[in-house]
Amino acid sequence: MASVDKRHANSGGSRSANGSNNTVEGTGTWRDGLVAPSKDTRYQTEDVTQTKGREFEDFFLKRELLMGIFEKGFEKPTPIQEEAIPIILQNRNVLARAKNGTGKTAAFIIPCLEKTDTGKPHIQVLILIPTRELALQTSAIVKEIGKHMGVNCMVTTGGTSLKDDIMRLYSTIHMIVATPGRILDLATKKVADLSKCRTIVMDEADKLLSPEFQPVLEQIIDLCDPSHQICLFSATFPVTVKNFCQKHVSNPYSINLMDELTLRGITQFYAYVEERQKVHCLNTLFSKLEINQSIIFCNSVNRVELLAKKITELGYSCYYIHAKMQQANRNRVFHEFRNGATRHLVTSDLFTRGIDIQSVNVVINFDFPKNSETYLHRIGRSGRFGHLGLAINLISYDDKDSLRRVERELGTEIRPIPAVIDRSLYVG
Repeated sequence: MASVDKRHANSGGSRSANGSNNTVEGTGTWRDGLVAPSKDTRYQTEDVTQTKGREFEDFFLKRELLMGIFEKGFEKPTPIQEEAIPIILQNRNVLARAKNGTGKTAAFIIPCLEKTDTGKPHIQVLILIPTRELALQTSAIVKEIGKHMGVNCMVTTGGTSLKDDIMRLYSTIHMIVATPGRILDLATKKVADLSKCRTIVMDEADKLLSPEFQPVLEQIIDLCDPSHQICLFSATFPVTVKNFCQKHVSNPYSINLMDELTLRGITQFYAYVEERQKVHCLNTLFSKLEINQSIIFCNSVNRVELLAKKITELGYSCYYIHAKMQQANRNRVFHEFRNGATRHLVTSDLFTRGIDIQSVNVVINFDFPKNSETYLHRIGRSGRFGHLGLAINLISYDDKDSLRRVERELGTEIRPIPAVIDRSLYVG
């Protein structure tokens, strides 16, 4: 999803003589005067490189949108972007399955921006997101890609000031990125008018359509323009999604890029350890691995805080984040971890959805997850956008059956951890 793609865009022209200045000059095209991002030279797997060879120009996008795509560093569309962009532009309902970290977010943001008419002063696109952190990340990408277009995008989530949101909605808003409860609250209060909203996107749709969210979503859809399109994006589509589609998403165009479930660039290992040895094992991993940044998952909020304290006592810089923290603290931790203020982050499953931090190359399951879907989303936090990553699972005796079930259900191999892990497997 979500995904903040950091690839280099070839300008097709000369750069200015100043080596640090990437301003494009002399092409005689819309690229002149734009700043091209630095080149990312890391290896990429076929998950993102195996394309049909299309260019963003092939979709006949607005010049201002192409400028934002270029400056964001997107060189060519990824497979999910090649498939989804033209279909969404045709106003079709879409059901899209693609792996974590392969460009899903831009696959719906780009056509949504293209379809937005800034001459119409009403909400035209609603992007629904299950978690607050992912909503903030998604709205930031909308603003970056659409920065030359004059599209006003607003993010609204639970845990923030309702009064501030109400004030912002007095001005023109074209796109809203929201968590379901908050946008329903604003819409039922008649503050957010969704009656002319024709495009509804559901990111991480399997999570959005869990029993806690589904009734809320149905109410939101009823408040939108009757002639709307619905686009669902996820890595996994359980039965709840199929049931919802039969009822609300007529004749969807189906995209399935999940011939295999796990990302090719992620190498998965397990280590059998007794519960009391886990912290010692973690200490050994920290000392032996070349970690850019790591995310360490626990199965409960209490264990998140306890483990973070233990890691700090071992002398490592470490933050923690979970759903019971105040929103302001969650935002601060997320922002600082993204900016590299600390190397390690301990978290609950709050952080398994769509969160895209390019420098994370190691994910550690301190506690093994309860099901294969959670496992898939957790390990997808490393190896983003076709890059290499490592997933290490600390397995106690009680986890043996779960480990084998995950391997079987995902059709993947989780191997015993070797004495020395080859750095070429996870250091790009």
